[in-house]
Amino acid sequence: MSIVRYASPMLATETVENYLKAIYLVQRESAAGEAPMGKIASALGVTAGTATSMVKKLVAAKLARHERFGGVRLTAKGTRAALDILRRHRLVETFLVDTLGLDWSVVHDEAERLEHAISPMVLDALDRHLGRPAFDPHGDPIPRADGALQESEAMPMSELGAGDGARLVRVLDQRGDSLRFLRASGLKVGSTLRVVSIEPGAGVMRIRPDGGTVVSMSTTAASRVLVRPMRGRC
Repeated sequence: MSIVRYASPMLATETVENYLKAIYLVQRESAAGEAPMGKIASALGVTAGTATSMVKKLVAAKLARHERFGGVRLTAKGTRAALDILRRHRLVETFLVDTLGLDWSVVHDEAERLEHAISPMVLDALDRHLGRPAFDPHGDPIPRADGALQESEAMPMSELGAGDGARLVRVLDQRGDSLRFLRASGLKVGSTLRVVSIEPGAGVMRIRPDGGTVVSMSTTAASRVLVRPMRGRC
């Protein structure tokens, strides 16, 4: 997969890449398979008007489609570019955690800066150095060079019942404070856990990580942690 580059100063590469990645991720979360303009703006921290103006440029560059009063969809070209950006971002995050030993709560912002500068040659060398990982430290799938993704079978932790055991496979809420809480609680990708109890009226679950102490978590927070159910003891 080649990195998309733009010569036009009106379509700066870094800005385009940020929009393509945001649209792709919002599309993935949408049941309709399209990204509402408001959610694109929210994801990028810009106004709806700014997002609309940029989407028009992406449409002109044949990277996206936007029907009036509808959401935004990436074209095949735009999707390939978005997957390339995600590949760079997630490989950089993996390198920062696995090789440099940085905490998973700080690598997102660092990867945001580095992903725009890395060349295809360095990216492939990085992938090779890391052993061609399929998932990053947060459990997000890393696109292969051909754009293929290996999705893990998982369910929200909030759907587990009392007594259920599971393995944590992905964290969707990647804000620093949320990741620090999980780390401090002994919860990380690959760790096992068991639901001790659920208090539906309070919207709270009590979780025991393997070898750890019981921690309380809101069902809202638990819905952003994906797990794979396990039989037997954890």
